[in-house]
Amino acid sequence: MKFLNTIITGTGSYIPTVRISNSEFTRQTFFEKDKSRIDSPGEIVVDKFRDITGISERRWVTEDQTNSDIAAIAGREAIKDAGIDPESLDYIIVAHNFGDVIKGTIQSDSLPCLASRVKHLLRIKNPSCVAYDILFGCPGWIQGIIHADSFIKTGLAKKCLIIGSETLSRVVDNYDRDTMIFSDGSGAAVVEGVESDKKSGFLTSATVSNTIDEAYYLYLGQSNAPDSNPDVRYIKMHGRKIYEYSISHVPSAMKAALDKSGIPIGEVKKILLHQANEKMDQAIAQRFYRLYGMRPEISQVMPMNIHELGNSSVATVPTLYDMILKGALKDHNIDKGDIIIFASVGAGMHINAFIYRQ
Repeated sequence: MKFLNTIITGTGSYIPTVRISNSEFTRQTFFEKDKSRIDSPGEIVVDKFRDITGISERRWVTEDQTNSDIAAIAGREAIKDAGIDPESLDYIIVAHNFGDVIKGTIQSDSLPCLASRVKHLLRIKNPSCVAYDILFGCPGWIQGIIHADSFIKTGLAKKCLIIGSETLSRVVDNYDRDTMIFSDGSGAAVVEGVESDKKSGFLTSATVSNTIDEAYYLYLGQSNAPDSNPDVRYIKMHGRKIYEYSISHVPSAMKAALDKSGIPIGEVKKILLHQANEKMDQAIAQRFYRLYGMRPEISQVMPMNIHELGNSSVATVPTLYDMILKGALKDHNIDKGDIIIFASVGAGMHINAFIYRQ
């Protein structure tokens, strides 16, 4: 019996070159959402931030770069890694939140969509290569993989390029402490339909959307600074609500995906979780294992790159995966046959996860 498997055959990423360390925020004046000034010394604000999030520095794009630029770089690298002709791609799917935001402007530009821009930058001529965007918050790249698997399993596609890319440095409020969590980056994967005698690659998935009370936990709002221009809006979040929502709901979504696969929890080698906040991610992983009555050493099963790269939204999971495969993340590796859980949570609020046999 032959199985049609959805296999990741190539990966790529782009890590921006501009390093922004926590020390660069120590002289910044921050305000609360009610526009009251935060009087704590900058060093205390920054130290508390690092203790909670684990972030010491983040990467931002250069002034001349746009989101579609870095998405194309990651995509080109993934195509090269897969060793395919880019003209053979059936779909290009780009996950993002804000399109292209040119330095010094206040508008999000998604006309044309970023996937079309990436296809243009890659100089792909094939008119049957369909290019479209996903707006699904931080879980966008994982949702793109879920889409691609459906296309492949139903015969609509043989090869897809899925990219998660964001330049959050262009939409942050410098007077908001949350500015420090956000970063830029891009990650990509080529997935192909491959027949074999056993099931491998993409196995099962689960997706959740909660929008009654949770829809606006992440939103666009005006600056925290007094007398700021109310017509200019920035990315904002209710951090405590996101934390509580995530640790309550992400573990069960991960469990739903794993249980569908029939694979025992003990066979899971790695959990690649959206790099949102170190303490939150650790709590999610711990609660996930508790659902199975287990308490493993989380640092061994859940690699992290948030400490140096920050939270680049849709780019964190594919960037993390690419870094591990390319040997760029110390003490972590992925071997053929390993079971991996990919999972994310973000604006919407959306959660998703898929189980993958390397």
